[in-house]
Amino acid sequence: MDDSLRALLSGNSGASRPAYAVAGTVWVSTATAGQLKLYLYDGADDILLMTVDTATNAVTLSGLGAAINAATAKSAPVGADKLGIWDSAAGDTKSLTLTVLSTFLAPLLGPDFVQGGIVLPNGSTPLTHLDIAAFSVKALSKFASTASTLTKNINGTWVAGNGGGLDTGTKAANATYFVYALRKQSDGSGEVVLSTSATVGGVNLSLLTGYDVLAPIGVALTDGSSNIREFIMNSRDEYTYTGPVKDAVSLAVSSTSALLALTVPNGVKVEAKLRMQYTASATTASALVHDPAQGTLVAGIGNDGANIGAIQVASNYAVGSGRIWTNSSKQVRHVAGATGNIWVWTDGFTFPCKRIA
Repeated sequence: MDDSLRALLSGNSGASRPAYAVAGTVWVSTATAGQLKLYLYDGADDILLMTVDTATNAVTLSGLGAAINAATAKSAPVGADKLGIWDSAAGDTKSLTLTVLSTFLAPLLGPDFVQGGIVLPNGSTPLTHLDIAAFSVKALSKFASTASTLTKNINGTWVAGNGGGLDTGTKAANATYFVYALRKQSDGSGEVVLSTSATVGGVNLSLLTGYDVLAPIGVALTDGSSNIREFIMNSRDEYTYTGPVKDAVSLAVSSTSALLALTVPNGVKVEAKLRMQYTASATTASALVHDPAQGTLVAGIGNDGANIGAIQVASNYAVGSGRIWTNSSKQVRHVAGATGNIWVWTDGFTFPCKRIA
């Protein structure tokens, strides 16, 4: 028997309550052979607290102890995590789900942003799989984050975690797939889905029950064989194709302005990274490739200028480069000071997603 228990029992042991006992006195009965029974005298009655088997030292609780032992075990918690808040007016506690709490706090985080979430073709299967690095995203007054890279396959429809990535349908040739950050409503964790929609509102939600679509964090294009067009992406939302795309080959140009479609995302305005070449039979002629939002411009030093240098010898070549904003139909405008031909290589583009790092 434990020494401290022996010390407790040694003072008042006996077959009955001591005569000097007052309310609050704890005493021990040895009336039952082989047992020590511990009682509390409350001033009127003796309340059995516990029984000790002197042979085995086994302790049996009575009263409060028995009630505790008989209590039904609590079931495992279910549902969303909640934060307890003391309501001083009502004098009780209230609960606040983490979903509601994060929605409340999101505006306090400042402007919308994307941190991380760099999108790259998968190292092993780059033609069909995209790797999306861990990210934090704040948009639509909501916040979501992931802790590790997600890998999505353009050959399948969306599933949570690594697997199919499309919001609907099957992969297509020469298509644009926007990478959207998702927020799981139950816990605020992040996910991604691939969609041809250029807007949050156009993403198909049929597979996304329990998730919010927050914002685009990246984009990828497929080629004529429905394979991912391989690229490198950096933290400034800039994409560079591993092989330049020749979007114009000896294309006829003249003093009449015309549109040219590029290999860039469809449905949004992007800043295309272009290299260009121009030839004409006329000498000192130049050509201009520009943002369609500028309207119809006129090439030439006496007009709106040029970004493909002037021909110095008839039928020679002039070269130039630039970053030109497109319209939402992937187009730029071109015009020349004299009839000739141009070549245009698209090295990549910048698709702004409010990325901060």
